[in-house]
Amino acid sequence: MVCRRSMRGVVLLWVTLGLSVWGVGHASAETTLEKIGRTGVFTVGTRTASPPFGFINKQNEWVGFSIDLVKLVHATIEKKLGKSIKFELKESTPATRIPLLSSGAVDLIAGTMTDTRSRRDSVDFSLTFFATGAQLLVKKGSPIRGVKDIAGKRIGAQQGSTNERIIREKYPQAQLVVFPDQPAAFTALAQGKLDAYTNDGIQLAGLKAKAPNPGGWEIVGEFYSYEPYGMAMRKNDSDFRAIVNNTLMEAIEGGEYFTLYDKWFGLKGEVPYPMSEPVLAFLLMQVVPK
Repeated sequence: MVCRRSMRGVVLLWVTLGLSVWGVGHASAETTLEKIGRTGVFTVGTRTASPPFGFINKQNEWVGFSIDLVKLVHATIEKKLGKSIKFELKESTPATRIPLLSSGAVDLIAGTMTDTRSRRDSVDFSLTFFATGAQLLVKKGSPIRGVKDIAGKRIGAQQGSTNERIIREKYPQAQLVVFPDQPAAFTALAQGKLDAYTNDGIQLAGLKAKAPNPGGWEIVGEFYSYEPYGMAMRKNDSDFRAIVNNTLMEAIEGGEYFTLYDKWFGLKGEVPYPMSEPVLAFLLMQVVPK
């Protein structure tokens, strides 16, 4: 028989060990800014085939609107930490971006990620830096003119995208075909294996602009979704989120955002996509007072 005094000692030992382990785990949890300061590297996940947000150009350079914006964040981080920080890019896709972020492989996702309530369960988002909506890309002359025409048709979408979810949930009569990335989907469309490919309107505009025969394709239909793009980060890291948001607000308020927008979406940009007055007003109203 074990005496009460011995049992009490065992219980106290376990409590002490438990508190000790908890304390070590709690103390070892790093914020994103602490991680960047310790490693000396700021790693961003973005796209390689989504012009003009993130893509490989003819000079084999990784460039884009999202990349230019996140370079501003990089400069703010260096100023905050008071030292030089290496800037690295890592490819992310709709299927891999949240796992990359959660695992610590990247510190920020800056691509074409729609801020949704369900995704907010896994990550936090910055303010919206671009607003668009889903449409359809078809061969010129196609009878498909919008989502009302897709019943029984082969519709391609990217795995893990909001477009895939919406077609699956709201338009089950369509024959949904899922692809790992945009180039694979466009190849299938060009080969006649799809009747249409769906994505956010601006991404379809980029795909059309970079196609070998841009005039052979049409973007059709009104927006059937609202796609506000935000930069995603690990949850509950308010200091890092403030750095990202303040950088974006200062870029919008100071005009640098609009200079970059014109570079990529202006009449002489990679993908001409004029900003509407409502979107302009929305962007400006996100800038809170200092």
